[in-house]
Amino acid sequence: MTLLPGVFIIFLTVIFGGNTVAIKLALTGMGPLTSAGLRFALAAVAIACWAHLTGRGFRIQPGQAFQLLVVSIAFTIQLSLFYLGLERTYASRGVLISNLLPFFVLFLSHRFIPGERITWKKMMGIALGFGGVTFMFSGTPGVSRSLHSGDLIILAAVVVWSCNVVYTKRIINDYSPFHLVLYPMIFSVPIFLSAGFLWDGRMLFNLNPMVISAYVYQSLVSAAFGFVAWSTMLQRYGASTLHAFVFIMPIAGVVFSGLLLNEPITSNLIIAMVFIAGGILMIHVSPKRPTFTFPLGRGL
Repeated sequence: MTLLPGVFIIFLTVIFGGNTVAIKLALTGMGPLTSAGLRFALAAVAIACWAHLTGRGFRIQPGQAFQLLVVSIAFTIQLSLFYLGLERTYASRGVLISNLLPFFVLFLSHRFIPGERITWKKMMGIALGFGGVTFMFSGTPGVSRSLHSGDLIILAAVVVWSCNVVYTKRIINDYSPFHLVLYPMIFSVPIFLSAGFLWDGRMLFNLNPMVISAYVYQSLVSAAFGFVAWSTMLQRYGASTLHAFVFIMPIAGVVFSGLLLNEPITSNLIIAMVFIAGGILMIHVSPKRPTFTFPLGRGL
């Protein structure tokens, strides 16, 4: 890999890292479930147009509908929890908790995917990751005082997310990657919007330029452009090379949280960020198999 592609991959990971901050900004003018529905509606249209223009087929094979239904239900649950949780905590904390995803995936892959074994090196990475989140809540008179209700909701989202990632890994070879991104979006949009109408209180209440910009960023920059660009780089350079860069995501997310949201960046938060980024880097250095085809789901 030459310098320019490397810089572009760093740019992509920074885009994905800023996604949580964009969600938080959009929530200042939209209900959480409404925001999710509108975001994935626009992203689905953009990805469908890209697939059509590049000649990709939308047809699925017999028997795949049930698998896509499972992925879509899990996608809807995990994003509902993530948006609802982020409404109740800081974006910086949401970024770090959501970046526990690769560690949960390692545990589940060890059990459910042949050939995916946890080595001592990966165990050290896992210890760093969970140690970082533990450190984030330390330094207060009681851990319960520093916990926000949103932290636990986001943690639940990450657990569902990791199960979905492992299930997707088991079936992904039978699909075009965009199928596993596009169809869950299409499935989830009417559910998000219906739920938003019933439970958001106010679906749209402060559509200022900042909120609209954050909405466009989530939909077109992170979800649509991010997927297309990451998939293109994945084909050229391989998953092992690209996933060596994903440790940048939590760093970017915490930095953007401080710059754009004026959230407190404490010493505990900085140390937690370093631990989590280090753990992700450790488990992704020269992996035999990629942990994700698309990084995040966190990019979504």
